[in-house]
Amino acid sequence: MNLDFIKFNEQGLVPAVVQTASDGRVVMVAWMNRESLAKSIETGLMHYWSRSRGKLWLKGESSGNTQRILRWFADCDNDTLLFEIEQKGGACHTGYRSCFYQQYDSNAQPVPIEEKPLFDPDEVYKK
Repeated sequence: MNLDFIKFNEQGLVPAVVQTASDGRVVMVAWMNRESLAKSIETGLMHYWSRSRGKLWLKGESSGNTQRILRWFADCDNDTLLFEIEQKGGACHTGYRSCFYQQYDSNAQPVPIEEKPLFDPDEVYKK
């Protein structure tokens, strides 16, 4: 698979914006390296590069909340990716549908969260 057109940064990473195809909601932004991008394309399931753990990970490998790729795009500079996915369960490790669940007002104060988590992270990620 030729991914040479993708412009990975000096750490070998490219940002990936992930949105649900059903309503266009951005559910997360994560990093991908060449291996995670190739694995995602090959399997049809989102794989990412975890900077904190220093390893490849399949989204949903612990929670079961996988992301199936429907379409993907590179921006005009080929240095940012956009994935339209079908999300199973919540995308955020906190249990929310999206990692972008906290809204802020014009004074940078948090607005009360209206949505409810889809799962209890303490139950899903038992350590």
